[in-house]
Amino acid sequence: MTTGSRHGGQPSSPTPRVRLVDVAREAGLSKTTVSAALNDTGRLSPAVREKARETARRMGYRPNATARQLRAGRAKLIGYVVGEAVDARSVFLESPYFARLTGATAATALRRGYAMVLLPAGSLQSEWADLPLDAVVVTDPDADDRIVDDVLAAGIPVFSDRSVEGRPGAYWVDVDTEAAVRSALDHFHEQGARRPVLVVPDSTTRFHTEVFAAHREWCAEHGLPERAVRVPEAGNGPVVRAVETALAGGLEVDPRDGGGGPGGGGGPDGGDRPDALLVVAEASPPLVLAAARRHGYAVPGDLLLACVSEDVTAEHTEPPVTTLSLRPEAIAEAGIEHLVRVLEQGGREPAGTLVPTRLDVRASSVRQHG
Repeated sequence: MTTGSRHGGQPSSPTPRVRLVDVAREAGLSKTTVSAALNDTGRLSPAVREKARETARRMGYRPNATARQLRAGRAKLIGYVVGEAVDARSVFLESPYFARLTGATAATALRRGYAMVLLPAGSLQSEWADLPLDAVVVTDPDADDRIVDDVLAAGIPVFSDRSVEGRPGAYWVDVDTEAAVRSALDHFHEQGARRPVLVVPDSTTRFHTEVFAAHREWCAEHGLPERAVRVPEAGNGPVVRAVETALAGGLEVDPRDGGGGPGGGGGPDGGDRPDALLVVAEASPPLVLAAARRHGYAVPGDLLLACVSEDVTAEHTEPPVTTLSLRPEAIAEAGIEHLVRVLEQGGREPAGTLVPTRLDVRASSVRQHG
């Protein structure tokens, strides 16, 4: 980047900052009226308010951010960390869920007057200590994630999932994981599936730990063996390989099942092959569907399929894939509302917010009868 110059190599003069009084003079209004119009206060007619705002836009007026910060006692900056992506930064950028959650959080925060600062996962305290952060949002932290401890130690409020419940200075928004898992497994059961398989990340985040626990409890209640495959790392490749392992019979099973159930095996040629697949580890639904077909499964004839996913391609496969949505936009809205309530209204209530999920049933998990 170079410095500007116009004549003889002389640097150009900076453009004078447009002041509130300049806007008022141009609009033929008082300074107080223009201030009220721009701050959405006062009892002004729509015509006057719009005239003040249009004049300010045309003249390039921007409020003095420093003065606003001094009046408000805060910088209006929110740190944002994807805790689960400490060792998989590129995967985070490819994730439809985290992409939508991040975008929705930034947009919702901006509507409330806050700017979001993206902090790399695994950031050291020395890297963000000098930023005037009013709060930090940490999504899906691992059980041993340092960022939550470091931020709380710095006296900055933390907003995260329910894993921070009860910690002073920490607030939470989470999804109803148990209800989400049960909704998908109950749907499979209603469609006649008796050998569902879970594909879940080998992760210590609260969400994935609760998914595994809910699956185990559901299987026990229905007298069915646990069938699960853990995915060692994030990304389409590892998840598809785990799906193939599940369909080929390489499953973790409940010891009560005697190592594979009454049919032995587990692949398409075995008498006990999986008849439903719930893929919680995030992957492209078309790739999961293709993996099932490579292993000789017809969907939904042989195998019911549902994915925890925000990927819109699920609606356009053949058949369309059933998805369990964690509703990232609703999480962002609830989280920012809670944050603003704490920062601006002094709310200190210990309870958080539980956001319901949504099962979008499509043809991949519906049996064709008759």
